[in-house]
Amino acid sequence: MTATVRSGRVVSDDTVPARAAWSGIVRKGQLLTVTDLHGNQAADFLLYDAHDTSVRYSAPDTVQAQGGVFLTTGSVLLSCEHTPLMTVVEDTCGRHDTLGGACSKESNTLRYGHHTWSQHACVENFLAEGARHGLGKRDLVSNINWFMNVPVEQDGTLGIVDGISAPGLKVVLRAETDVLALLSNCPQINNPCNGFDPTAVRMTITEPVTGPMTGPITGPITEPDEGYESDEDRSR
Repeated sequence: MTATVRSGRVVSDDTVPARAAWSGIVRKGQLLTVTDLHGNQAADFLLYDAHDTSVRYSAPDTVQAQGGVFLTTGSVLLSCEHTPLMTVVEDTCGRHDTLGGACSKESNTLRYGHHTWSQHACVENFLAEGARHGLGKRDLVSNINWFMNVPVEQDGTLGIVDGISAPGLKVVLRAETDVLALLSNCPQINNPCNGFDPTAVRMTITEPVTGPMTGPITGPITEPDEGYESDEDRSR
């Protein structure tokens, strides 16, 4: 399912390198665009109320409310209080996972062998980035995996298979309240979620367009700079 939205002034525009983490405050009404720059890159995502981080994304509430396990245009990301945090307003990929969870040193060892223990994983990204906002391990919950392809088989088992994303595909989220978003640009190299070769993604926060829409409903977004902006810019 796709739709096209119109974005306005760019608030921040970060290129997140392969295996790295990102966080940012998205104010109510602002748009957050997650772009898969090179294709087939999973982007693990957590979401919190910016004013009360005990209110955070809930996969069970979201799945139950929408009556489906995949996220796409129109999906409302609900909190553990069953309140809306963000809404998917545009999706050029097609569907996204909210069941598979985040890779960790422990799960890597269980799935792929003890030799993977030293490999960086999404849980470590979330812990390091979340610490900047006073979050710890008990604040980690089941996350969203943008662009990751996790089919559900007839017997209920899950698989992680080759992605359906491609370079330049994106998902656009509208903040329904002030939110803190955390992203781990997944470092996984043991399964196909990143094509066994993690690559960069882009995180762009824009103001909503005000006034009547005229002409093509597209929003200009400048070319990304390599690497991060300053910590001050990233925390806005």
